[in-house]
Amino acid sequence: MIGLKSIARTALVLSASGAVFSGCGGSDQAEGALPRQETLYLSGQQWGAPATFNPLAESWMAAWPVGGRFNLVYEPLVTYNTLNGQIEDLLGHLVEELSNNDSIVVDLNPAATWSDGKQVNSNDVKFMFTKGSINTAEQISAIHVDTLYAEPAAEDSAGERKMIGERLAFIVNKAQRNNPLSVRDLLQAIRIAPAHIFEPLIAEKGLDEVKKMMMDKNPVVSGPYNIKDYSANKIILERRDDYWGNAALHNGQLPAPKYIVHPIYKSNDHSTIALREGALDASMSFVPRIWHKKGAGVHTWFNDPPYFAPGAMPMMMINTMKEPLNDKRFRRALATAIDYTAIRMFAVSNYTTPLQPGLIMPTNLEGKYINAEDQKLGVNLGITDEAQRINQVKSMLAEAGYSSKFTDGGELIGTYNAKGEKIPTLFITSPAGWTDWESIVTIAVEGMRKAGIDIREGFVDGGQYWPAMGTGNFDLIMHKPTADVSPSLPWSRFNEVMASRDWQPLGAWAGTNIGRYNQPGTPEFRPEVDSLLGLIPLMTDEAKKAEAYRELNKIFMEDQPSIPLTYLPEQYYEFSDRVWTNWPTAENPYAPPQLPWIASGTKVLWNLKLAK
Repeated sequence: MIGLKSIARTALVLSASGAVFSGCGGSDQAEGALPRQETLYLSGQQWGAPATFNPLAESWMAAWPVGGRFNLVYEPLVTYNTLNGQIEDLLGHLVEELSNNDSIVVDLNPAATWSDGKQVNSNDVKFMFTKGSINTAEQISAIHVDTLYAEPAAEDSAGERKMIGERLAFIVNKAQRNNPLSVRDLLQAIRIAPAHIFEPLIAEKGLDEVKKMMMDKNPVVSGPYNIKDYSANKIILERRDDYWGNAALHNGQLPAPKYIVHPIYKSNDHSTIALREGALDASMSFVPRIWHKKGAGVHTWFNDPPYFAPGAMPMMMINTMKEPLNDKRFRRALATAIDYTAIRMFAVSNYTTPLQPGLIMPTNLEGKYINAEDQKLGVNLGITDEAQRINQVKSMLAEAGYSSKFTDGGELIGTYNAKGEKIPTLFITSPAGWTDWESIVTIAVEGMRKAGIDIREGFVDGGQYWPAMGTGNFDLIMHKPTADVSPSLPWSRFNEVMASRDWQPLGAWAGTNIGRYNQPGTPEFRPEVDSLLGLIPLMTDEAKKAEAYRELNKIFMEDQPSIPLTYLPEQYYEFSDRVWTNWPTAENPYAPPQLPWIASGTKVLWNLKLAK
C-alpha cells in the first residue's frame, strides 16, 4: 500500500519444496518448510514482528490477521462488496426489509460455530460491541435480541418450539449520532470474538490485563484459518477443514490453500522481487511502473492503465488555524499551484484517472453524486502548461494581498503578506519512506515554490507523524481520510474532512477534521456544513441526497479545507499466477480487487486454482 525504507537487507530463501522465508540475514531454516502447492503467500500488511493476536487489543497493536478488517481468523457479521455496494452475508445476514433509520436488523447464521464447536450467538456479538476495542455507544444505543422459530411451527425432541436462530436489532442512538450509515459501517468493521472465552478471563483478571494477553496459542476462532506459527519474519495460518462456512456459504468446498503465509519484508523492494519471482502470490504494496513486471507474470485488476480500481483519495490536510492557511484564498492558490498530471504520471505511475474538483470520487459507487456544472467552482486542476499555472497562482495571491520575492537567479526568497511581513516557511508533513507520498509531496512543493509560495517538504518518522496529525502540530499534512471503502462513503469522507461537531483546539486530540476547519463560534462558521452532514445519513430519497451532497461539495470547493491530490486504490492489488490462478480481475469480477483476507475479497480463497 505504501513504500517503506529498507532498513536491513532481507534474504529470500526458496526451499526445495518452494517455500519462501523472509528474514534478516536468512536466519530462518528451510527444515519444516511448507509445501508450495498448498501455500498462499500474501504481503503488504505486516511490516514488523507481531505484537499480539488478541482481538480485544487496540486495532493498531494487533498483528495481521487480527487487527483491522481481516476475516481469516475472527469474522464480522457481514462484509461489504466494493464492486457493487452490496452488503453480503457472513456470520449474519442483513435483513434489509426490516432495517430503517431507527434500527439495523441482522439475523445470525445458525450454522456459525466457533472452533471449539460452540455456536456463535448474540452474547458474542453484544460482548464485542460493548467491550471490544471500538466504542460503539454513540452510534448504537442498544442491541435487541429476538429468538427465531421454525415456520410453520415445529417441535424439537423436548416437545418445544424449534429455535432456528437469533435476530439482532441494532438501535440507532438518536440522542447521540443518529446515524444509521455509521451503524452499517460498524457491522462490517467489528470482528466478533467468543464471549464464552473472554468473559471468564475478564472476570478473573480484569479487562486491562486480558487485553495484554498474546492469544496466540490455538485461539478459539470462527474463521476459515487459525494461527499456526509466527516469528519476526513471517506469520503462518493453517486452514480449518471444519470451518462452518465451507458448508453454509461455499457449497461444502474447502479454501484452496491449506496454509497462508505473510512474510514480513523490510521494504517494498523485497516484496516486489518476491512477487516477480513467484515466491509471493499477491501483495498490496506500491510497485512503481508495474507494466515492467507483467512479463514476469505479475498482474493487476485492469490489464492497462490505470491498472487499479480507485477507492481512496490521499490529500493534504491544511491547518486552517494558522496564518496564512486560515485564508481560503491562499488555500485555493496552494491547490492551483500543484501539477496534478505529474503526480498522476510520475508519483503514482499513472495508476489513476485524472483528478476532478471536489471531495466525491468518480466511481460507480460515488459518481452519481457529482454535479459536473458545479466543478467549475473548484480550482483548475488541469493546467498542464507550467508558465500558465504559475501566472494563475501569482494572480490569485496578488488578489488576496500576498506577494513573493525571488533572487536574480530565480530562487524564491520568501512569501509576504499584505503588511509586507515575511511569512514563515510552511512545511508539508509526511511519513519518511512512504515512497509514493514522498514523490507526491516533492512534486507539490516544486510547483508551489515556482509560483512564489515558500514551502518545503517535512518528511518525519512515524513517531512524529501520527502525534502531529492528531494534535494539529503541522502546517499541511499528508493523510488519506476514510482509506477503507465502506457503506457510508462519500459521507464519511466529508465528515472526516469538514465536520465541526467534534471540533478540537490545537493541542487537543482530533479524530476528525484534523485541519480544524469551520470553527464554531467564529464569524466564518458555516452551520450548513454540520446540518447537511446530519441530514444525509437519514435521507432515503436519492434525489434529495444527491442535492445535499452537491451543496456539501460546493462548500468544499469554495473553502478548500484540504487539497485532494489523486485517486488511489483501496489496496494496490497485485498478484502472480505462477502458482495460483483464477484471481479476480475486471474481466472476471467475481470478487472485488482486494487481497483474499478482507471484506468480500475473502471469497477468492475458495476460487483459486493451482497453475498447471
